[in-house]
Amino acid sequence: MKTRAAILEAMGRPRPYAQSRPLTIAEIDLAPPQRGEVLVRMGAAGLCHSDLSVINGDRPRPTPMALGHEAAGIVEALGDGVDDLAIGDHVVMVFVPSCGCCSPCAEGRPALCEPAAKANNAGEMLGGGRRIARAGAPVHHHLGVSAFAEHAVVSRRSLVKVPKDLPLVEAALFGCAVLTGVGAVANTARIAPGSSVAVIGLGGVGLAALLGAVACGASRIVAIDLEPEKLATARQLGAGDVVNARDADAVEQVKTLTAGGVDAAFEMAGSAKALELAWAITRRGGTTVTAGLPNPTQRLQLPPVQLVAEERTLKGSYVGSCVPSRDIPRYVALYRAGRLPVDRLLSETIALDDINAAFDRLADGKTVRQVIRF
Repeated sequence: MKTRAAILEAMGRPRPYAQSRPLTIAEIDLAPPQRGEVLVRMGAAGLCHSDLSVINGDRPRPTPMALGHEAAGIVEALGDGVDDLAIGDHVVMVFVPSCGCCSPCAEGRPALCEPAAKANNAGEMLGGGRRIARAGAPVHHHLGVSAFAEHAVVSRRSLVKVPKDLPLVEAALFGCAVLTGVGAVANTARIAPGSSVAVIGLGGVGLAALLGAVACGASRIVAIDLEPEKLATARQLGAGDVVNARDADAVEQVKTLTAGGVDAAFEMAGSAKALELAWAITRRGGTTVTAGLPNPTQRLQLPPVQLVAEERTLKGSYVGSCVPSRDIPRYVALYRAGRLPVDRLLSETIALDDINAAFDRLADGKTVRQVIRF
């Protein structure tokens, strides 16, 4: 079938993106779903810093690539072997499909699925190969989803069914921002009621982590960012204290507020410098979690003696250490009960044709979550 998609032609084009236009809105040929795959008509797709990291080259991927990984849509066709979904079902897309058979999947850690990692790095489907072409030439998939498109063919293992009365613009946020942010708090750090928490980097994922900390019963939440507007938003969403990361005494401010440091600090900015800050404000015996994805050339400098003498923990969190088929329904239920106000992460809805200028706003740190409404 013919459809339209945003194609990343090459990484590293200069800003402003509204002028250099790294993403081309083009007509593509989309092959029918193969066995175990599903054709989805896109309803909404969020712009995430992980997409920006591919555009600017921080996360190298093969090009040309149909970008986008946080989305929700409606099932339009089923490949052979897909018997647990029906045409018309609403689904959220997950950017790491789970094969269900490799060692991490068997251990209940589908975010680390080995065949999925291999396919995602190659820009291919979990089942192998590509389903997208332009003028007869293949186009790579982005994380098995390629959501900046009117339609997509994805693996059944990349989909979680959600209620039809959940607006698709809001449903899309559960595919990355909510899974990653809330999951880092609930699954990776296992925050207990009464804990003290700091979140560094208040984009969509960081503010979702803040919402997760509130939902988990954290008694003290410190929000840290460079932008005063985002600090104000964090206060509205439940942060008791805010600190501007530009302040020379930011570490001392947090330690004073929390009597020596927080139980858990979450780095969501995708920066080694931000992670060093997170480490510095974590108390003795505490946990520092990073879900940011900095350029691979960045390096972290920490005094190793603290790991032993202070019994400190440094943990990575990918897809929020989630089991999507378990956690997305849980988080949706919390949202519908008013305990996880995900809709407040939404900055604005945009059209697919406005995507390049939207990535300028994201790169400037002036927005939380922009969502393409199809």
